[in-house]
Amino acid sequence: MNYRHIFHAGNFADVFKHLLLARALEYFQQKSKPYFVLDTHGGIGYYDLQGDQAVRTAEAEQGIVRFAQYSSEEPLAGAYLNTVRQLNEEQGKLRYYPGSPVITSEFLRENDRLVVCELHKEDAETLKNTPLGRHKQVQILAPMDGYQAVRAQLPPAEKRGLVLIDPPFENTTEFDDVVSALEQGLKRWQSGSFAVWYPIKDELKTAAFHRDVGALPGLPKTLIMELNIRTNDERKGLHGCGFLWINPPYGVVQDSEHLLPVLCKTLAQDKGANFHSRWLVSE
Repeated sequence: MNYRHIFHAGNFADVFKHLLLARALEYFQQKSKPYFVLDTHGGIGYYDLQGDQAVRTAEAEQGIVRFAQYSSEEPLAGAYLNTVRQLNEEQGKLRYYPGSPVITSEFLRENDRLVVCELHKEDAETLKNTPLGRHKQVQILAPMDGYQAVRAQLPPAEKRGLVLIDPPFENTTEFDDVVSALEQGLKRWQSGSFAVWYPIKDELKTAAFHRDVGALPGLPKTLIMELNIRTNDERKGLHGCGFLWINPPYGVVQDSEHLLPVLCKTLAQDKGANFHSRWLVSE
């Protein structure tokens, strides 16, 4: 496993996934009953955008830096952007970027719970040594295969919540592994919300992934949301990404109608930028 997210931290894909994640957590907070979050691929938690790896690609400049500048007054992005700003209060500039477990931890109330997994040994050690490791509502399972955690951690005692599946997609079997994990997860927690982030590189593979998920027995309502920031050109790296979201919170469904155009307009890199959403399984 050679993938290191630090090279891509804060890029357009992070803004897309973390903004929608934050909105989902805000909706979970609206009810008093506790909720549970399983983050299957947690990474290292905190990312230094001024580090050598991040500077080498400078992807954050076209992601969170641009979004924070041009969408600072966007009300639906307020909680997400505040989380980023709080991490940089003493810096005077945007230097650090929070990964998904850090963002989730900011939304936990006293009885809410987060379980974070990370398989890569070096990243697992880094994650355990962050302030997250001292958070009483956070359990870090590392090194741990997040797909195994889907089987081991579900159903949660809290009855409601979210499973975030955000793998590096380095392995050629990753899409198949995700489908298998979803099948196992739904057997254990049919009412759970499962959010799967995926890169858009090969449209045929993406379509096959949607087809395979759609063929799962008894699949609940499932929404697909996708964002492409430029015309597909493999020489320029990743151009698009998506969320396949089983049992998406109603509020996220409504918000996406506004947020996807905002994300596309703010993060577009050429005239080929576009977005769309559709139900794989309708409500």
